[in-house]
Amino acid sequence: MKRILNTLVMSIAAVGLLGAASASAAEIPCSTAKLIVPWKAGGGTHVIFSIFEKTIQNLDVKPKIKVVSISGQGGNKGAKEAAKAKPDGCTLFAIHQSAITSFLNGRIKFHFDKFETVALLTSTPDIVGAAGNVPWKNLKELEKAAKAAPGTILVGATFGSTSQFMWLLLEDLTGMQFKYVPFDGTRERMTALLSNAIQLGTLNVASGRKYMESGELKAFGIAAAERSKHLPNLPTLKEQGVDLIYALKRGIVAPKGTPKDVIDQWAAIFKKAAEDPALLKQMDAKGTEVAWVGPGDYRDWAKKTFADHEKVAIKIGMYKK
Repeated sequence: MKRILNTLVMSIAAVGLLGAASASAAEIPCSTAKLIVPWKAGGGTHVIFSIFEKTIQNLDVKPKIKVVSISGQGGNKGAKEAAKAKPDGCTLFAIHQSAITSFLNGRIKFHFDKFETVALLTSTPDIVGAAGNVPWKNLKELEKAAKAAPGTILVGATFGSTSQFMWLLLEDLTGMQFKYVPFDGTRERMTALLSNAIQLGTLNVASGRKYMESGELKAFGIAAAERSKHLPNLPTLKEQGVDLIYALKRGIVAPKGTPKDVIDQWAAIFKKAAEDPALLKQMDAKGTEVAWVGPGDYRDWAKKTFADHEKVAIKIGMYKK
């Protein structure tokens, strides 16, 4: 009943937001806006926003969106391109916490502060993944091996991104120490894991489920509050004594200075897409929760998330104020 009521409240809010946007539609000088995804095609973020693109194409809304991949520099090349775009509603940017970790790691001079928040859309928890030939059977065995030989176990990650930050948090909580091997994106890291060129790397249900089920890859825990219904036998990290919850929170932002009416119109469009039954079904199959959050609350979330990451980054010596 609670879930039904929550859905009803969200639907009413969406109708109100869409109604307001329709009554005084913003002047957006394009029929199709460019949605910059700062990673290569085939990665989790690209796949998720491609689903949003197709959904919006089929909705009775204007403008539409077109996903454009601008990869490189661990997502920072696309971020720079989006940040300097004209703030007219014709350029949007797909973002997650990597914007924060890249700033804290010194790879880029801005984060959410360079953008206007539009809508937070999805949540995808990280999984502690491993190559199929590693000798460890569970997290405790991995921890024992890592502490016995600090800095020798190879972890694939995009430096300064969430794919490394999850491991940095794990190190801080457990005392393990890893050796990091740089990769530009999810696909390259997955290839390295599958070929046993590295030993560890973050996974998620979308990118790793079939490999985990086939035994080509191993999984030692999911960084979520509860077990995934798609991987019910995979324990959470918290169940195993590590109090770590870490999920990619993907959303949409626009260049700084984009007018409020334009932001509200895009927020309404993504709200409608986020309630589409076909989209929800596809996201569920990928182990990704859809939880739309509007511009103001999204800004509050970004500020809190930055503060939380900054605190940890200072503690592990990554960042100095």
